[in-house]
Amino acid sequence: MAKLTSRAVEAIKPMAVRQEIPDGLLPGLYLIVQPSGARSWAVRYRHNGRPRKHTLGPYPAIDLKSARALGSKVLRAAAEGRDPTGERQEQRANSVEKVVAQFLATHGQRNYRPRTFQEAARLLRQNLVARWGNRPIASITRKQLRDMLEQLVANGTPMLANRAHSIIRKLFGWAVEQEIVAVSPCVGLKAPAEESSRDRILADQELRAVWQAAGQMGIYGSLVQLLILTGQRRGEIAGLTWVAVDLIEALPRNSDRYVLSLQGGPIGGFGKLKAQLDKACGVTDWVLHDLRRSAASGMARLGVGLPVIEKVLNHVSGSFAGVVGIYQRHDFAGEKRRALELWGAHVESIVSDKSAKTKVVKLR
Repeated sequence: MAKLTSRAVEAIKPMAVRQEIPDGLLPGLYLIVQPSGARSWAVRYRHNGRPRKHTLGPYPAIDLKSARALGSKVLRAAAEGRDPTGERQEQRANSVEKVVAQFLATHGQRNYRPRTFQEAARLLRQNLVARWGNRPIASITRKQLRDMLEQLVANGTPMLANRAHSIIRKLFGWAVEQEIVAVSPCVGLKAPAEESSRDRILADQELRAVWQAAGQMGIYGSLVQLLILTGQRRGEIAGLTWVAVDLIEALPRNSDRYVLSLQGGPIGGFGKLKAQLDKACGVTDWVLHDLRRSAASGMARLGVGLPVIEKVLNHVSGSFAGVVGIYQRHDFAGEKRRALELWGAHVESIVSDKSAKTKVVKLR
């Protein structure tokens, strides 16, 4: 059996059937020539007594010299009792893209609320899958993750970098538990930016301006007004269903399920709508979550006790953390109703203006 040469490889003509031409210099190495003329390299070996084939790649991207070098590594691994083809298949099964999909389908679906799940999926797909989707997840290094996060900070999105850091840590922690990776590359990887808690509270005149501008913005404006009145989270109000709520009879019923809906689903596009609201009301240095803090601060100013405010906000920490939360089962329904009525009356007194066509929704 003659050894292959570069000239011989070039000269081999395709036939009507697939050809496997062995290399006499490296037993087990074959040049495969397809009827179409396409050429590739493969190595044949045995593992646990069974024949195995390991594809090296196409010619001429891999020339004869490179094919022999790669083939030697495969044969050496087989001689050590390993199965290179099986290892490659396992790596492909544990690619970044596939492991992210498994994490979302199991851990994510079971533990995350819909909006949290959507955000986790977006962060993982944009920052991991888009970069390293086909790579084995075990090959991702701490330095690569750090560089990616620091780039997000450099792009002017430090909080996005922190959110990405958090969900990536959860992904790799889960992968360790599932024995997909031996060690998480996130060990020792700190959040790339310092978190700064917001303390913004809207003054009464600002609440009035926001309320009145929101009154001219349809469904989105109703959402903002409900945030002012209830102090709830944006996602909780956006996800209100008709089954759970019978509050706003005047709203158009665009969905059989969601109270606040534009096209059948829960309201979205908050960034664009918020920009329109800022322009209309003239208050710009705030975010929707500040309305929650403003409601809590306002109720405290009106004399509502902290435990009741925490119940209104659906907080599970603070006064009701630990043992207290386990054994204290009073639902505070009456106290919450009175607190919200008191706050609602205060909001009505703030926004009441004969020239403004707005209406405070009375909570039942």
